Amino acid sequence: MAAVLGLLGGIGLFLVWWSFWPMPRRRPRPQRPGRLAVLIQQAGIQRVTPLGLVLSSAGLGLFVALLFAVVTGAAPVGLCFGLFAAMLPLSLVKWQAARRAAVLRELWPDVVDHLRSAIRAGLSLPEALIQLGYKGPEQLREVFLDFGADYRSGGSFGIALDRLKDRLADPVADRIVEALRLTREVGGSDLGRLLGTLGEFLRESARTRAELEARQSWTVNAARLAVAAPWAVLLLMSTRPEAMAAYASATGMAVLVVGLAVSLFCYRLMLRIGALPQEGRVLG
Repeated sequence: MAAVLGLLGGIGLFLVWWSFWPMPRRRPRPQRPGRLAVLIQQAGIQRVTPLGLVLSSAGLGLFVALLFAVVTGAAPVGLCFGLFAAMLPLSLVKWQAARRAAVLRELWPDVVDHLRSAIRAGLSLPEALIQLGYKGPEQLREVFLDFGADYRSGGSFGIALDRLKDRLADPVADRIVEALRLTREVGGSDLGRLLGTLGEFLRESARTRAELEARQSWTVNAARLAVAAPWAVLLLMSTRPEAMAAYASATGMAVLVVGLAVSLFCYRLMLRIGALPQEGRVLG
């Protein structure tokens, strides 16, 4: 009993001594958005959340699966087309993200030229960015108007730049923004020359990538047609009750499962082999 009391007393004295020392505060780790959230951001969609996209995909897939199951009388066929329908919203978001990236790729050289002209005219960096909301490319004016509102409301150039990067969600925008931030913090007189070199590089890069994407589209469209053709035939066969009765059996279900697996595997493999390298947001 004496040993227990001595141990408890020692622990109590140690805790009292420990309470006099301040505890180091751990900085919360910034939570990185998931891949789906990044994809939605790159697509420029404002009012859709990752959860909303998942729920809409599941709801559409379930509706189409039930519809085909009732119309054809074959549940396996309904499940296959329901799976295709569930993939449709995500495919649309990916298409919108790729389309927006292509549009931005063509616009960035003009943005750089506007910035270079404004800086040469004597405008400050915040004013040069704000005037893009009125004289810049029409597709990006709203984004730079929001930057101006952020800068006027908070007065912090760095925070306004961070929000601008989040809205644009583009690797080229990251490089431009970080160059402007570095010039603002360090200073220097070579910003005009830097922007001129960057504009020339962006034009050449956009021209080369457009040629590569034009050649790649032939292969991608041919692969999509090859994958969609068997399922289009199955859709036409759904009007024949005897064909749907065959697919409703165990053997027909196995044929559909194997065909679906082969189609998805070959399509993904084709996309992986023919994919062009995507530029990552190393400064995002």
